[in-house]
Amino acid sequence: MRDFNEFTATTAVLERNANCRDERLRRIMTSIVTHLHAVMREVEPTFEEWAFVIDFLTRTGQICDDTRQEFILLSDTLGISMLVDAINHRRNSAATESTVLGPFHVAGAPCLQMGDSISRDGNGEPLYMSGRVLDQSGAPIAGALLDVWQTSHDGFYDVQDERQPEMNLRGRFVTAGDGRYFFRSIKPSSYPIPSDGTVGRMLNALGRHPMRPAHVHFIVSATGYESVTTHVFVEGDPYLESDAVFGVKESLIIPFPPRDDPAAAAHLGVGNPFFTAEYDFVLQ
Repeated sequence: MRDFNEFTATTAVLERNANCRDERLRRIMTSIVTHLHAVMREVEPTFEEWAFVIDFLTRTGQICDDTRQEFILLSDTLGISMLVDAINHRRNSAATESTVLGPFHVAGAPCLQMGDSISRDGNGEPLYMSGRVLDQSGAPIAGALLDVWQTSHDGFYDVQDERQPEMNLRGRFVTAGDGRYFFRSIKPSSYPIPSDGTVGRMLNALGRHPMRPAHVHFIVSATGYESVTTHVFVEGDPYLESDAVFGVKESLIIPFPPRDDPAAAAHLGVGNPFFTAEYDFVLQ
């Protein structure tokens, strides 16, 4: 240890950690120490840069609270969240692809009747969304739970926006024997991830925008099947190719066609004109 220097540092730390009894933790820390030390040798940070990193991480933690998780945003914008998702969902099947959970899911959304509206304030362009929950053979899954949430027409989740009622644009639905789901909502919009904190300043410094393409979030689960956390994206959105959190997958992009049909709108219980969207979820 008297010879701790840039050439011996990594070996010294790994030897100090060698008595860790948790094999998985020892493996993880070996990799973290090895790669972090390699980064330091490659970029050769100044003391001022090192201090800036420590301050950045400190301020990132200080922003976090019950409704905002800046570290998840950091993970998302560095592509780490989607990389972890990809590693944990390696599959060769027709099952619906997963994507990031995001920092705005709220547990305990209201349980609604099929066909109900998740919009509690009615603001926005009416949307009727429907589809089925199927197994990989194409058979319907009864009793599947769909946990749904999305942004308002102007790009805010209810937990970000004091103007919205609590649990606005959130709901849970359970399929019947035909596996079908259908509910009323509003057309989602593109929106920026919170950019007034450390992550926003990082994106600005990197010359990146904070925008996410319009989408509806789903967690779909059923007894005996793997649950899937995913989005359904609006076809034609300008940010599909540059999603700030790298969450877009081709199979999750669908059209949201507009309709001007007063009779159909009255039958579906939505205002006219309105949008429709249809997507089938396949569980493994």
